[in-house]
Amino acid sequence: QAQLVESGGGLVQTGESLKLSCTASGFTFSGYALGWFRQAPGKKREFVAGISATGRSTDYSDFGEGRFTISRDSVKNTIYLQMNSLKPEDTAVYYCTAAYASRVNREGENDYWGQGIQVTVSS
Repeated sequence: QAQLVESGGGLVQTGESLKLSCTASGFTFSGYALGWFRQAPGKKREFVAGISATGRSTDYSDFGEGRFTISRDSVKNTIYLQMNSLKPEDTAVYYCTAAYASRVNREGENDYWGQGIQVTVSS
């Protein structure tokens, strides 16, 4: 049974950093593209960042480019999202996702999802 478990969320101040982790199990990690989405209260879920199955290619949203970094560790079956210079508008539930494809689908049509983890940035 495929499972994605996020960790590392919490409450930070504006300008601080946070690193999210997502550990996968139950499927062949190396064969899947992985990524992060987020959903703020009252808003639609949106793409944050993605990384290819090989880890050689990454993809970022406009708001994440330059501030966020996605990476993957194939030994630990884990992906990470390093978030720097956080802003209050980054407050959301962050979701990990996996897709049996060259990259995750930005519209959210992916194969597996984690339960999400809260990130709150105070001003």
